[in-house]
Amino acid sequence: MTTVAPPAYEEVTATFEPVIGLETHVELGTRTKMFCGCPTGFGAAPNTQVCPVCLGLPGSLPVANKAAIEATIRIGLALNCSIAEWCRFARKNYFYPDMPKNYQISQYDEPLCSDGWLDVEIDGELVRIGIERVHLEEDTGKTLHVGGATGRIHGASESLVDYNRAGIPLVEIVTKPIPGTGAKAPIVARAYVTELRDVIRSLNVSDVRMEQGSLRCDVNTSLNRPGEEWGTRTETKNVNSLRSVERAVRSEMVRQAAVLSTGGRITQETRHFHEDTGETTSGRSKETATDYRYFPEPDLAPLAPDTAWVSELKAALPELPRVHRRRLQSEWGLSDLDMQSVVNAGAVELIEATIAAGTTAEAARKWWLGELSRKANETGVELATVGATPKQVAQLQQLVDDGKLTDKLARQVLEGVVAGEGDPAQIMQARGIEVVSDSGALTAAVDEAIAANPEIADKIRGGNVAAAGVIIGAVMKATKGQADAKTVRELVISRLS
Repeated sequence: MTTVAPPAYEEVTATFEPVIGLETHVELGTRTKMFCGCPTGFGAAPNTQVCPVCLGLPGSLPVANKAAIEATIRIGLALNCSIAEWCRFARKNYFYPDMPKNYQISQYDEPLCSDGWLDVEIDGELVRIGIERVHLEEDTGKTLHVGGATGRIHGASESLVDYNRAGIPLVEIVTKPIPGTGAKAPIVARAYVTELRDVIRSLNVSDVRMEQGSLRCDVNTSLNRPGEEWGTRTETKNVNSLRSVERAVRSEMVRQAAVLSTGGRITQETRHFHEDTGETTSGRSKETATDYRYFPEPDLAPLAPDTAWVSELKAALPELPRVHRRRLQSEWGLSDLDMQSVVNAGAVELIEATIAAGTTAEAARKWWLGELSRKANETGVELATVGATPKQVAQLQQLVDDGKLTDKLARQVLEGVVAGEGDPAQIMQARGIEVVSDSGALTAAVDEAIAANPEIADKIRGGNVAAAGVIIGAVMKATKGQADAKTVRELVISRLS
């Protein structure tokens, strides 16, 4: 069987037009679950945060969590949605081991929030992403497949189910189809999820930690040739990092183009994204709404949010991220291009927190967009999880400002911080890294370097100050780079003047 090489991405975008859509699930940070009083803390022992309601035992009845309803309305308002004056919950029937009731309480044709938008900035231009709906539901449990090599059910010897997550309030935010983005479709997808995460975090309704599953994204992708109807979409499930959202769209565009270019047809299905390869594989055929047999939830009264209450919530919304960034840009004195670099790196909050910890905007930006961004790119992680905290970066810069470290030595200390060796001061002591501040020792090192380079010394005495670099280099080598080059230069010129 001959394997056909996948087309280049540039070839894909020259031949096809992508249409994307994103379904983002956000676990709310309420103290208790959506329909019962069980706690929602992350990381508890399996099946210890459950009760008859979230286990779906006979005779148990749900009661809606008001805090979750309020949080959902606030999200909808921040996304410019209309808030329903009357809506209700529905039963979504499907049969998985992680669904203890064999149905999920969700919303179907009557969502709490609908018809909004979110603007994202791409290369200095705003792209408006339409929001179809924001609705409230309950999360499922978590299934762990063990005994296999992939962590998936295929090849596993057994499956274990943890119902702690079942019943946690879950908000689903569904975009309208997003056509017209062309080659930038993967970038637009990532920018949207990034902006959405920032909006939700600003509302303080969820920690939106993708690595813990409190924010998960399903990525819909289809291709069509120019002028033709939109193609059949696939849904890549539970993508759990910003970088992977971008990679999933790009990978699926390339895969679908390869199928279509050889006369094949795209199957409407769910697909799994693989972090290690950046590729997607088939999951199962995609159900339609009728397959879920929605019907109104008989055990819950309809919701009718008071309009005065909704107005109060709207008036109390915090400064939203895009407005916040514009204010910070002005305070930090950055150009549009420089601020866009900060945004693209995911460094806005990190820099802001570093400044709050006691350093300047210039210094904070230097470390996060320089050495730390490089390390994040090398290891393929998000900048926020690279291994250094804003407080540690501020401490590092303070050591530089105090003259205890040069920038070069500070980079060595930062390596230790990222490696988890402790705070900068601890690493300095453990590794023996510090600027040589003993004037006697530094003068002796300069005198030795002058004595070892008499011809260079004569040139400096003759007025050729540029020649001092040779002697400065010798001193830096002798002090293992722990001398301040500026101080060494001043000493060399002073000794030879």
